[in-house]
Amino acid sequence: MLNSFWNWFVIIISVGSILACWWLLHWTKGVSDRSDDDDGSTGHVWDEDLRELNTPLPRWWLHLFNITIVFALVYLALFPGLGNFAGIKSWTQVDQYNAEVAAAEQVQEQIFARFADMDGNALMADAEAMETAGRLFGNNCAMCHGSDGRGAKGFPNLADNDWQWGGSHEDILTTLNAGRMAVMPPHDAILGEDGIREMVAYVQQLSGQKADAELAAAGKSRFMVCAACHGAEGKGNQLLGAPNLTDDIWLYGGNPGDIEYTLLNGRNGVMPAFNQLSEMHRKLLAAYVKSLSGS
Repeated sequence: MLNSFWNWFVIIISVGSILACWWLLHWTKGVSDRSDDDDGSTGHVWDEDLRELNTPLPRWWLHLFNITIVFALVYLALFPGLGNFAGIKSWTQVDQYNAEVAAAEQVQEQIFARFADMDGNALMADAEAMETAGRLFGNNCAMCHGSDGRGAKGFPNLADNDWQWGGSHEDILTTLNAGRMAVMPPHDAILGEDGIREMVAYVQQLSGQKADAELAAAGKSRFMVCAACHGAEGKGNQLLGAPNLTDDIWLYGGNPGDIEYTLLNGRNGVMPAFNQLSEMHRKLLAAYVKSLSGS
């Protein structure tokens, strides 16, 4: 809402500009009531015989300009454009947006109606449901997890059967409904420089990689610091979102440099909630993500 000064400023400039265009148009349209011996020359001559004439615009062309001016005045009367004046129709872009959203939702309700009573397995078995869910995935999830769901460094691969927070339809739906926050705290102050090197070797050994046996043995005795989250055997805990360290699947990389960086600096993974999507959309997405793993 504009204050009084800017309200009148916009009105005067808008209406004044239109009226000024009308005046300029008719002032410069030419002189039609000159005498027979007056050829309408302005007196400007170039190259001896090229004269500038003051010739009126064709009437049909002039009327087209007049029509545009009338259109502008009618438009400003019907729609907002004159400061705080809302226009006779009281149109707003917010109202139009809400009307279009409501119309789109009404159409979507008809499309999604038959999916409402299906469970996750039924949705995965329905080709139309998966086709629809695939489009939802492309629009909302592919930017992080990739169009094929195989993820990237720091973004989980959804096409395997390894799940940080659980892979049931309900677990995935919980992720979409509430989001996830994974925190791996830095351990440099706890382990020290030597302890970090030893822990890197032990974690490598847990995952089946070759590592210095002496360092790994020393790291095993320090693993009690990590066992609270990852378990005594390093197999992780889906309730906490603690990854399994005994397989070859790594969210941030499994080479010694990546593991050392994780221990020194920690990791903070955030999966946002998708409450902007409808409940039915999230239900379809959960089934689609489950299907990506081949389950």
